[in-house]
Amino acid sequence: MLPGLKVIAPTIAASVVDTARVEGLAARLVDLGARARCLYQGKSEEELADVAPYLVPVPPDSAASTLVFEELWGRSAAIHAVTDLSLTDLRSHLRKFLMVVTEDGKTLYFRFYDPRVLRVFLPTCTPEQLAEFFGPVSAYYCEDEDPGRALKFSLAGGALQIETIDLSIDPNKKPALKIDWKGRH
Repeated sequence: MLPGLKVIAPTIAASVVDTARVEGLAARLVDLGARARCLYQGKSEEELADVAPYLVPVPPDSAASTLVFEELWGRSAAIHAVTDLSLTDLRSHLRKFLMVVTEDGKTLYFRFYDPRVLRVFLPTCTPEQLAEFFGPVSAYYCEDEDPGRALKFSLAGGALQIETIDLSIDPNKKPALKIDWKGRH
């Protein structure tokens, strides 16, 4: 695991994993014993279970956490939520954003759980849309285009805040100061 992810991962309540990004991932979540819950329900869940988004709790040092933060990081396969909500309530909140209606009235799936979509979508939102999307979620994390960096999205005074985090640096370790005194009097 990248050093910076070791600090971020314990703050994450759950990840939304996009099983369409990795073949066999939905079955693997079940095999891990992760309490993964499909965000789709009814006919969509039945027909699209193998390629659907799943809400996955990621407690520290769990098999699910290892999968999400070591194996899936860098594959555009998950976003991560920081919240105090129960998984049931978080699932209900996130389900509100699965479908969108286009200007010509077509209903489409909205893949907000794909980091490539989230990092483009959030900066285009109005303050009202941001308030609705964040709701009880204090922050979302996802990989940057460069998977050596994470993006943290949060709100401050209704405005979107985007923090880029270099994951190669362990924020718990202070860099050693090296001074070359040679030749100095």
